[in-house]
Amino acid sequence: MLNNNGYAAYAKNKVMTASPAELTLMLYEGAIKFCNLAIVAIEKKDYEQANVNIQKVERVITEFQATLNHKYPVAKDFNNVYVYIQQRLLEANLKKDTEILDEILKHLRTLRDTWKEVMRLSAHTPEGAHVQIS
Repeated sequence: MLNNNGYAAYAKNKVMTASPAELTLMLYEGAIKFCNLAIVAIEKKDYEQANVNIQKVERVITEFQATLNHKYPVAKDFNNVYVYIQQRLLEANLKKDTEILDEILKHLRTLRDTWKEVMRLSAHTPEGAHVQIS
């Protein structure tokens, strides 16, 4: 029990001290993890656990949608991607379809990797300068 409490404290501290960019990365990583867990649960025919994990992915995507900054035109594009992922998650959950979840994983990994690149570029950009992504 002590080790579990130690890990929980470490994880909480990691979240509490993370920058907004790092928190976004953690959310992407969490969505990927939950999607993988849903796939495993479906393969084991544990549909209740699959549902729980798919709903966790849905909540992460909902959080991304809620925090989009619509003063930037790219927010509309991200929202469209998130809407598509939400629709596919619903379909995957209804059908308990691992192929759909595999597709969603590809999208989540692409989004995560893009975010990592934005973080890398912004770390090397002087304060106040904008990173151009084309």
